[in-house]
Amino acid sequence: MRDLAAELLPWHTAGKTYAVATVIGVSGSAPRPPGAALAVDAEGVVIGSISGGCVEGAVYELCREALRTGQPVRETFGYSDDDAFAVGLTCGGKIEVFVQTVTPAEHDTIEALLRSAEPVALVRDLNTGAAMALGPWWTLGVKFDPVVVAEARAMLDLGATGVRVIGCGERELTVFVESYVPPPRMIVFGAIDFAAAVTRMGRFLGYHVTVCDARPVFATPARFPDAHEVVVGWPDRYLARTTVDSRTVLCVLTHDAKFDIPLLEKALRLPVAYVGAMGSRRTHEDRMASLRAAGLSEAELAVLHSPIGLDLGGRTAEETAVAIAAEIVAVRRGGSARPLNTTDGAIHRDLVPTR
Repeated sequence: MRDLAAELLPWHTAGKTYAVATVIGVSGSAPRPPGAALAVDAEGVVIGSISGGCVEGAVYELCREALRTGQPVRETFGYSDDDAFAVGLTCGGKIEVFVQTVTPAEHDTIEALLRSAEPVALVRDLNTGAAMALGPWWTLGVKFDPVVVAEARAMLDLGATGVRVIGCGERELTVFVESYVPPPRMIVFGAIDFAAAVTRMGRFLGYHVTVCDARPVFATPARFPDAHEVVVGWPDRYLARTTVDSRTVLCVLTHDAKFDIPLLEKALRLPVAYVGAMGSRRTHEDRMASLRAAGLSEAELAVLHSPIGLDLGGRTAEETAVAIAAEIVAVRRGGSARPLNTTDGAIHRDLVPTR
């Protein structure tokens, strides 16, 4: 819906009620992705597109009906070989569309999505049309169950958009989460074999992965094909000039003091999600002593995950990468990192911010 901001905001200023049709699911070859939207006001003015023209007429009528009744509608459109004139997609794919009305009372919630300069998601109940805008640490609009908020926030972290069925039985709720956010960053310092495996795991988890090393002979795209970018530069200087945020994870794998200490001096004072450093327990003790000598406080040192990763007993680069990834997930999601059969209570929980 955010691509309609320039047209929707004047409607809000005028206090209009309108219907919006949003693509909530696609399969096969479809012209527009989830989140694509078309809106119709009470006078019949149309903005946006959800299919490049294939089903626009039928969706327009659904919007007009929603304006008349105030009731949300879900409809699926696909190609039909039996009737070439049936409403459907000529590309052969299938899309699911959700249509709901937006009244002036809901304009503030929608505007949080349209105007926000920070990561933001719109969460909509696909049964009632109730909507909530959600940022990294705030919500606006209808109050959803905390489990829904936690799931939506996890999707927002990764910039994911899609339908989720949350809960079960009488508490089951089907929502559409529409996220607008660049993917979180993972910066891997140290162009070593372990870094290649961590890079693969980071990309699998949805991060935009950067590998940084001061040695050009090792920091090459050919050695790190899964990285989105490979930077040749002194690690602490690169960290000082690049952009990080509260979702960024930093993996320091060089275990070389001349790189590690100046890098960690900066990293442990940044508002990032995770900082981990590789090395033996002896390396860890020497590193902590050097960081204390450099003036870092105990509170700042407590942020460091070192030696990096969970104790999985692995030895290979790939097993080490799994251990590192598991620790990152546990830290970001508030997990205990214990086997589930040794815990009780809810398996999924909201994250309590620690920084």
